[in-house]
Amino acid sequence: MKKIIVATLLCAAAQAQSVPSLKDAFQGMFRIGAALNQAQFEGRDARADAIVASQFNTISPENELKWERIHPQPGVYKFDAADAYVAYGEKRHMFIVGHCLVWHSQTPRWVFQDDKGQPVTREVLLERMHEHISTVVGRYKGRIGGWDVVNEALNEDGTLRNSPWRRIIGDDFLVKAFQFAHEADPKAELYYNDYSLENEPKRLGAVALIRKLQAAGVNVTAIGLQGHDKLDWPTLQQQAETIEAFRDLGIKVNITELDIDVLPRTTRSNSADVAERAAAAAGSNPYTAGLPPEMQETLANRYAELFRIFVKYRGTVSRITFWGVTDGESWLNNFPTPGRTNYPLLFDRQGHPKPAFDAVLKTGAAK
Repeated sequence: MKKIIVATLLCAAAQAQSVPSLKDAFQGMFRIGAALNQAQFEGRDARADAIVASQFNTISPENELKWERIHPQPGVYKFDAADAYVAYGEKRHMFIVGHCLVWHSQTPRWVFQDDKGQPVTREVLLERMHEHISTVVGRYKGRIGGWDVVNEALNEDGTLRNSPWRRIIGDDFLVKAFQFAHEADPKAELYYNDYSLENEPKRLGAVALIRKLQAAGVNVTAIGLQGHDKLDWPTLQQQAETIEAFRDLGIKVNITELDIDVLPRTTRSNSADVAERAAAAAGSNPYTAGLPPEMQETLANRYAELFRIFVKYRGTVSRITFWGVTDGESWLNNFPTPGRTNYPLLFDRQGHPKPAFDAVLKTGAAK
């Protein structure tokens, strides 16, 4: 069995090394990376490990630094997985991202409640936020280079989401979160991260939010545009205008969770809200036997046009992270409709580069 595992690792590594490198193609423009699951950064996925090592120079964790995983109960921290993630990046000399410190989702109920199940006071919740951020960021001080400090605090119309953080603390919960993170690691990059900011109402809300944070003395390094895109959204104009809007605020832009949904829509919105779900409908899962050549070409063209914009704004765009390594592990196989077969990334289920990979490489070569 051990010989089989070693042979698999060597085969995957040899295959990956024979493929041109994304990180080399975009060297000097922006970092390029992938989000990893636990099996990948613990070395149990040889196929993904070979791709990550050869293609990327930055990594993000899918779940292992979220509150429910790392701090599931009062006074209880579980660092084993997060430690393994950071060690993985350090071993490969990568820029390591922490995702995420404050979010309304995947946060245990106890964070917001007292021992009777009632909402805690502003003071109590601020102390819990401070203790959590100080502990987690402090543990990886100087090792994790950048943090998604607050995730998805805006509604689609650009107003602040009425999350438990906001209801209990108030609008300044964002200011406090950034202050606590900066206090814990003054040299770390600090990000605000959200989806659908390419839609004008939400983008305007995010611009106003960043201005308020800046006015409060908060150091926001970059905005995270999640980049959960469709074949027909955002438009190229929307993408360019969004990057320009944040460039004009004097901050960088990260494309933090890039993938492109190729399946028929089962909802009317472009939202990446994890709470959104839709039932399967006739024709909503058409590519179970593989992505046809014409759709491979459509996906490749879509990636190429987006990357041409990213390259154009390379002085502002500082990082691009794909949300996953291969199609098989993508969350879009189960969002917003569970059990479908999606093809949103650059590497297929066998770890082979797709036409979209070649199309993206060419945008780097054309710089």
